[in-house]
Amino acid sequence: MSRPGWYIDEFAHAGDEHLDPEYVATYDRKAQADPGPDLALLQELGLGEQSVLVDLGAGTGVFALAAAPHCGRVVAVDVSPAMLDYVRQQADALGLTNVEVVQAGLLSYEHQGEPADFVYTRNVLHHLPDFWKGIALQRIADMLRPAGVLRMHDLVYSFDPAEVEKVFEPWLAHAAARPEEGWTREEYETHVRTEYSTYNWLLEAIIERVGFKIEDVSHRPARVYSAYTCVKRT
Repeated sequence: MSRPGWYIDEFAHAGDEHLDPEYVATYDRKAQADPGPDLALLQELGLGEQSVLVDLGAGTGVFALAAAPHCGRVVAVDVSPAMLDYVRQQADALGLTNVEVVQAGLLSYEHQGEPADFVYTRNVLHHLPDFWKGIALQRIADMLRPAGVLRMHDLVYSFDPAEVEKVFEPWLAHAAARPEEGWTREEYETHVRTEYSTYNWLLEAIIERVGFKIEDVSHRPARVYSAYTCVKRT
């Protein structure tokens, strides 16, 4: 689908490292994401063998692959060819036949078929400025059925501007010492300077504005990371 000239190039905002096959091969160890709690939560909310799940920004497919045995259809969406090649390899190795892989992003994925019952996204929205976050969240709402569920994790700042130094310095002080052990102080500082994490009170206003009800939100103690469960209003 063609886009107007004023549309952002989300592929340019993906981060060069995500396009590197060598980085992709080590990503899971670095990210240390456990899909179990989110999968259990979505199952409590009705995820089942007939469900359509879209994983936007699927990365190496940790969540998509964990959810696939419990779904009718899983669509793993990412801008990175290297990430998607990894998802394909893992799906084949696991014998999963209901996982579709689509190279696209939050602003370019065009959902086909029955509306999604669930959309999952983790650490993706912060790649977009707030104006484009609104458009991305509206597109997510549009692909969901009425009462469909969005489960979202991201770096979100749950504090006021006057508190920034009080919050950031303890967070940065507890960063990993080496890249292979987790996210380092240098990586976090690069994120703050060059990416688009926003305040929770701004993000939540956008979420509600595009047609979601926030059913649950949890902010990590460091106040720089949050998880949301949102339901599309009928």
